Amino acid sequence: MTTDYHALAQQLHPKLVEWRRDFHQHPELAFEEVRTAGIVASELQALGMEVQTGVGKTGVVGILEGAYDGPTVLLRADMDALPIQEETGAEYTSVNAGKMHACGHDAHTAIALGVAQLLSEQRDKIAGRVKFVFQPAEEIAVGAKAMVDDGVLSDPRPDYTVGLHVWNSLPLGVLGVADGPTMAGASTFSIHIVGKGGHAAAPHLSIDPVVCAAHLITQLQSISSRNVDPFESAVISVTMMRAGTAHNIIPETVELTGTVRTFRREVRDLVVRRMTEITELTCRAMGCEGTFSMTHHTEPVSNDPMVGEKLRPIYAAMPGVTKLDMSVRTMGSEDVGFFMQDIPGLYLFVGAADPHADTYYGHHHPRFTIDEEVLPLGVALLSASVAAYVLPDDHA
Repeated sequence: MTTDYHALAQQLHPKLVEWRRDFHQHPELAFEEVRTAGIVASELQALGMEVQTGVGKTGVVGILEGAYDGPTVLLRADMDALPIQEETGAEYTSVNAGKMHACGHDAHTAIALGVAQLLSEQRDKIAGRVKFVFQPAEEIAVGAKAMVDDGVLSDPRPDYTVGLHVWNSLPLGVLGVADGPTMAGASTFSIHIVGKGGHAAAPHLSIDPVVCAAHLITQLQSISSRNVDPFESAVISVTMMRAGTAHNIIPETVELTGTVRTFRREVRDLVVRRMTEITELTCRAMGCEGTFSMTHHTEPVSNDPMVGEKLRPIYAAMPGVTKLDMSVRTMGSEDVGFFMQDIPGLYLFVGAADPHADTYYGHHHPRFTIDEEVLPLGVALLSASVAAYVLPDDHA
């Protein structure tokens, strides 16, 4: 018997909007998601699930155990907001000054609760189990790892993972469902340059680290254009430069910091090696000393082709879906990759452009908005995704 998840999700529309707007009005930053986590835990417990709180500090895990043996599917949603002062003017605008759901995590949390409600109603038919993971601190890229460190991938270990991100640069009905890497791994770097300070009127008596930094910034850009395979992707951005205290003083040191984004670890390793070499050799050529360091924050998000092959026909047949776009990728990062490193899964982008907005405001903008019609569509998509693995007789 086929379950019409689209129709069932539409019935939840008012509740989904209520949840989403409540979370939106009361945003909480990374590892502060106490109110949100409390609501999530209460809703899951009301559905009869085994619930764990405090996983990864403020994360919540709910396990929906089926009536029969079968695989475990992990469904993940992130809960945290951003340190942004909201400017949407919505009637449900943030009441927490300087905090805003400007990326859609309020929608993700509401959608996952909707999926929990729909699937819990089919508990007696489920072969396996669903592990609902409500994650904190995605915006600072440490929440997923914190939950992994607390054992979220064990007892039971998931066989598959699914999740979504509402994507307001795509129209409603368009899904980004590419195979392979779809979001980049993100790293930050720091370069410390030491020269010899002195009077700006006598540069010949100094070793100017600012000039060295200028050469270095230019040289670093050659890595993407001359060392990385043109069919691969790498972004190297120097975003901060700290130097000097006065207009007439050549400083002793310069600090450069920035970000590196890659789709594959092998490319990341190449970039690190070349950045290290270029820092050392350029600084030496300019008479300075240079020290390079890098911290890796997230892993690339990579969709498993076999999971995509199984789920895309289901999405294509879903009412409200107008297009499956295999080209949607971004050099933006997401720490959901920690759940997907060696567990096959699919993380899809769901179009959510607000047709009523006066202009386009992207993710992390103070006027970011979404079309709330994405809420039931998201519930239907994720419910059908999970059902494909734990409800074997259900071909929604």
